[in-house]
Amino acid sequence: MSNTLKDKVVIITGASSGFGKDAARLFAKEGCKVVLAARRLERLQALASEIESQGGEAIAIPMDVVQRADLDLMVKSAIDLYGHIDILFNNAGFGRLDWLENLEPVRDIETQVDVNLLGVIQVTRAVLPYMLGQGSGHIINMSSVAGWIAAPLYSIYSATKFGMRGFTDALRREVSPFGIKVSGIYPGPASTEFGQHTGESEAKRSLNVFQGLSMTSERVARRVVELAKHPRRVVILPGWYRLVIAFDILFPCLVDWFLKQFFVRQHHNLEME
Repeated sequence: MSNTLKDKVVIITGASSGFGKDAARLFAKEGCKVVLAARRLERLQALASEIESQGGEAIAIPMDVVQRADLDLMVKSAIDLYGHIDILFNNAGFGRLDWLENLEPVRDIETQVDVNLLGVIQVTRAVLPYMLGQGSGHIINMSSVAGWIAAPLYSIYSATKFGMRGFTDALRREVSPFGIKVSGIYPGPASTEFGQHTGESEAKRSLNVFQGLSMTSERVARRVVELAKHPRRVVILPGWYRLVIAFDILFPCLVDWFLKQFFVRQHHNLEME
């Protein structure tokens, strides 16, 4: 894929906020034709208007990734309008952080799996035939360091992100012979709406100590655009998280002990009282 993104057609799921919204602005500045997909149509329309007012090109398409009819219509609309799809940025996702027994079976567990994992798979499956037909394309999956490190409270979220990592790696090996790139991006804490929808458990609030390490949403979005220009298999943000991941892989017993002593026993017992 050329390093220039001018005139590339980019589909962004979860484009109404956070990484998706910032990436849409940056892709548009690169001269891309941006297909904005998310559930909140009013936000998408406002973003499309903003992009167009600055000389870019964007179209807003309401879509819920768990609704097959929605995603099929979104992909068909992009093809009807532009004739091809060059980049798919699978960004839609959310998290519910709490002890497993406190999670609501449908809203917190099933829906999280549907959106974060099955949604990514189904959107990709809908786009892939067009990329295979044109012999080119780039699929970028927004995951999380929770796809490498499974922490307490993250049981379902980590399961979806570990699953996305497996899907990303397997898909890359399936389609690379046909001119299609597949990348996974794994950011640590970032300042987005994500934290507003993860729940309000006492244990979750204790994690706010890590907010000082948060990256800006735009920083992550810039790396997404850089990744589109220079495809790589994996991007972990910030880079020092690679050391944390390596420590977790090499010394899992120490990580287990530390989390048990200084997090699980303190906060789980407190909530059970």
